[in-house]
Formats: sequence, structure tokens, C-alpha cells
Amino acid sequence: MTICVYGAASSEIDEKYIRSIEDMAFELAKKGHNLVFGAGGQGLMGAAARGFKKGGAKITGVIPKFFKEADVEAIFEECDELVFTETMRERKAEMEARADAFVIAPGGIGTFEEFFEILTLKQLGRHNKKIAVYNICGYYDSMENLMENAIAQCFVKEKCKEIYKIVDNYDELVNYLNQQDENINVSELKNG
Repeated sequence: MTICVYGAASSEIDEKYIRSIEDMAFELAKKGHNLVFGAGGQGLMGAAARGFKKGGAKITGVIPKFFKEADVEAIFEECDELVFTETMRERKAEMEARADAFVIAPGGIGTFEEFFEILTLKQLGRHNKKIAVYNICGYYDSMENLMENAIAQCFVKEKCKEIYKIVDNYDELVNYLNQQDENINVSELKNG
């Protein structure tokens, strides 16, 4: 399985997040999984790449050309394949197309946007791939509260909670990724 990992590019985050993601990636690679990601060499993107590489996985990085040209972000230099896109939208589409499942690591605005886009696409029946939100040290507790509030206020259907999973540890993550996919009834997820 090729797993897309979304996560922070920042090198200023606490080491506990970096260690957790690097360990997760190493274990997933040892189980025969590969990585597609945003090609960053720092933060949690770099941690995921290092872990998958150490575990012997194939690593595909996808990055807009302007990132390299404007020196926006350090690129992970040991990618087995490096794909350059023209835009951020193309980058996301390329990662989505190559992925069999998604792991949302802690991150900032870009990671939030990637999660909600991939969740929306699943809600609309555009894919049926697993989406695991890796809630290291409770990082995504407030997002879980946001979703619960949106459900309570009738902005999101309760059924939406079934198309992604918030997990707190590696074993839970692996169990979820290994579960049989369920068919999505898009009409049960629509509001209005």
C-alpha cells in the first residue's frame, strides 16, 4: 500500500512529534508500505521520509516547481521519485492519485487544508481510501471538538465520523489501515 502522509514542514516543532512520526513511518515501511508525500526534508514530512527510507520503502515526493526555484522548503534529497508540479493544486491531486490511504500527522494550515479536502472528496464519493488522523499527544483533540460541534449544530452529518478515524497510537493506526473498506453511501453524508 502507498500511504500519503500529510504533516508539518516546520523544523521548530517539539521533538516528540518528530520521533513519533519517524517511528510510525519506519514500522509501516517494515510492513511493506511505501510513501507519497510533499517532498519536504524537515519537520514531520522529513521525519516520515527518513522513517520510510530507513525501513526500506519506496519514497515518492511531490512538490511544486516554485518551491525549488524560490527556495521555499528544503526537499528530502533521498526520494526514489521526485515529481514536480506547476501548482499546489496539482501537487495535492498527484499525491491523492498515488495514495491508497492517508495519514494526517500534526501540522498547520496546509495540513488542515489537505485533510479537509481529502475528507470532502471522500464525503462526495470521489474516493474510498482510508483517512487516519494521527492524534499524537492530543494534538487533534480541538479538531475533534470542532467536528462534534458541527455535527451537533447540524452542519455535518453524524455519519461523516465513519469516513475517517482519529487514532492515538500506532497499533490503532495500523488496525484501521488494515480494515476492509466499507462502501460509502454518499446520500447519508449530505446535509440539506
